[in-house]
Amino acid sequence: MAKLDGKVAIVTGASKGIGAGIALRLAADGASVVVNYARSADAAGLLVAAIKKAGGHATAVQADISEPDQIKTLFKKAVDEFGHVDILINNAGIYEFGDLAGVTPESIDRQFGLNVKGLILATQAAAETFPAAGGVVVNISSGAGVTPIAQAQVYSATKGAVDNLTRSLALELGPRKIRVVGVAPGLTATEGTSGMGEEGAAPFVARTPLGRIGQPADIAAAVAFVVSEDGNWITGETLQVGGGLRL
Repeated sequence: MAKLDGKVAIVTGASKGIGAGIALRLAADGASVVVNYARSADAAGLLVAAIKKAGGHATAVQADISEPDQIKTLFKKAVDEFGHVDILINNAGIYEFGDLAGVTPESIDRQFGLNVKGLILATQAAAETFPAAGGVVVNISSGAGVTPIAQAQVYSATKGAVDNLTRSLALELGPRKIRVVGVAPGLTATEGTSGMGEEGAAPFVARTPLGRIGQPADIAAAVAFVVSEDGNWITGETLQVGGGLRL
């Protein structure tokens, strides 16, 4: 019996990168997975097809997590498809780089609107939807939440907020048997970081005790542990999953 047989997981921002890796792993562990995407319908469709080909269960649902009404639709479609929801992975997020002089109100709103507001409202929807037996929320944070990145002031601030929310939501939801756990990747090979190339990644690799850039499967393995019964005594914590790197 797979560890997550009978469970239903929503993974936001799951069409690519870390989100896709998490969706694949949770499906391999037996969960039925709702692959959420905002714009990348083709990529989400391919991921669902790959999960089904491997014998898993998945469906793709479009929703912009920065839009409250679309979050409600996402959860409704998940319940309509699979009957219930037990796990929420708050993975959807954006980052924008630049110096302080270039920060705009619109940039602040975009990043906080998805990374923080969307996470709160998705967790609210999950808490309303989870069964009486409880559930698990995993917030995908970043090493930047602990050690801010120069030229990414707003993004770093959003991830600091995510870490704080992980703790505060765990305190509130614990009596309802809902666990809230953060997973903070270090530098990870995704479509978003591919433009760095080997030269750009080299300084980070040099500071990583395990000596390489992370892969989506590395982050997915940590998430799979957290949401399983093996992780059921963990809540309110943010796990640093970056091979020892401190950004």
